[in-house]
Amino acid sequence: MSLSRRQFVSLAASAAAYGAAAADPVAPWRNGVKIQPVTTLANRHSIHTYFNVTPESPDGRYVLYYTSSTPEGHAGEIRIQERATGSETVLVRNLDCEDAHRVACQQWVSHGRTVLFHDMRNGEAVCAAVDIGTGMERVLAKGRMVSWGQPDSDWAPIYGVHFQPGKYKDLEMLNVETGRIRTLVTGKQVRERFLEPIRQMYGEKEISTPFATLSPDGKRIFFKLSAASDGYVPLPEGHLRWPRSYQSNREGLVCYDIERSKLLFFRHDWGHPAWHPSSKKFINMPNVMIDAETGVETPIPGLPKFPGQHLSVSPDGNLFVTDTQFTPFGGGKGEWGVAVCDTRGGSWTIIAKFQGDEGATTWRKNHPHPVFSADSKRIYYNVNSGKYTQLFVAERGRSVEVSGGE
Repeated sequence: MSLSRRQFVSLAASAAAYGAAAADPVAPWRNGVKIQPVTTLANRHSIHTYFNVTPESPDGRYVLYYTSSTPEGHAGEIRIQERATGSETVLVRNLDCEDAHRVACQQWVSHGRTVLFHDMRNGEAVCAAVDIGTGMERVLAKGRMVSWGQPDSDWAPIYGVHFQPGKYKDLEMLNVETGRIRTLVTGKQVRERFLEPIRQMYGEKEISTPFATLSPDGKRIFFKLSAASDGYVPLPEGHLRWPRSYQSNREGLVCYDIERSKLLFFRHDWGHPAWHPSSKKFINMPNVMIDAETGVETPIPGLPKFPGQHLSVSPDGNLFVTDTQFTPFGGGKGEWGVAVCDTRGGSWTIIAKFQGDEGATTWRKNHPHPVFSADSKRIYYNVNSGKYTQLFVAERGRSVEVSGGE
């Protein structure tokens, strides 16, 4: 086969770009990055929930977010936007959220067919799911909140309200298709297994097991520990309301093997953990990878400290994205930024900086919480600048496929 000079030059340039990206996966994020708000409709907040779950659907068709027109952002709606057309659909109305930090914990499950979320309704926290095709909503659990599942799984962790868990102190999994609730491990078993470190942290207080995050392969899960604050007065059943303040002590990280029904390890510090796509490890602050079997941490070398960081690994495993307060990088008071880093260390770049201490007036401030799309080509993050918090998307400058990293 013969090639024209133009074809040859084009192929050579593509090969060079591929080689550069393979050597430095950060390269496509250094130049030509396109950044824009996900929605431009005025006079409202648009917020994606957290760095553990991407707002983009698994097939890339939709973006999922929460909107609110109230100053604090506590009352609002869940919406999806079709990326190709910008057409927006309201899935859930009249939500009552704990704060604008994680809002309704809305997330994709069941291969993108369903959105899972929680809400406060009639004095009770509920976990509910809505089918995006039919708009049909189902309440699947009461007295609990949702934590972080995986978009291609029917299972997601749920937990008793962290400041008043009542009888729901155990690590539970909810099947959003069938409604089945399965207990993985009890709070009592966790305390017995890690008796002394838990006693040092919580004394003899009853603990619960909130904020769990399921691994990408569904075989492991890590979760936090919590105990109600000393001054918190429990509310009567059916009269629960969000306290709009910290009313629980939350620290400690436990990793659990679902297949083997085995508690693996305990860490005193929670940080901001997020799974690596291999499910063999997870990333945490400050720039470390933690072995999911042993708990041994390995620093990621050659990177600066990113204060305030929430980290998330790209689905191809080559990069992680983090938000950061921008003062160490020459920024002014209240400025934040988003950095993209090689998971092997050394290479990194800042892709965005912005005022980050404005936006929703919620008691618990929202953070950028950056996270990749399923194809690793886009990064979504919240910006707290001006009167409203807005969801932004950054798209990398060059489309070069690179094989995944372990």
